[in-house]
Amino acid sequence: MKSKIPVYSIRRKDGFSLIEILLVLGLIGLLTGAVVVNFDKIFGGGEEQIAKIFVNSSLDAALLKYRIDTGGYPSTAEGLKALITAPGNKAAKWKGPYIKELSNDPWGNPYRYRYPGTKNTNEFDLYSLGADGTESADDIGNWEK
Repeated sequence: MKSKIPVYSIRRKDGFSLIEILLVLGLIGLLTGAVVVNFDKIFGGGEEQIAKIFVNSSLDAALLKYRIDTGGYPSTAEGLKALITAPGNKAAKWKGPYIKELSNDPWGNPYRYRYPGTKNTNEFDLYSLGADGTESADDIGNWEK
């Protein structure tokens, strides 16, 4: 006669336990929080580079072309607008426009121009006020070549 041996069902463990899921969610939350808190440190700083490039290449080249055509840089009063529309006293020599439009710096402030310069005494000062929007030591200008 056959003996009956009790058969125990062996349960397979499929999927993750609730504790494992909570641990993973907690770690994802911590990593996300660390990235959000340090977002500016990780991805920031690009604004300063953009301002430096614009000051030292785009506007600088336009002002040089203006000087070649008219015999001098625009005065502080004429400003960067002289690159778009001819100032009255130099209209005959003016061959512009030298730029399409006056754009603002990455912080939304207009670029500043001064001739003769106080930092570049033989030329002009072309600068952005930086993130703080006030004239201070952190200004980004063409004197930082």
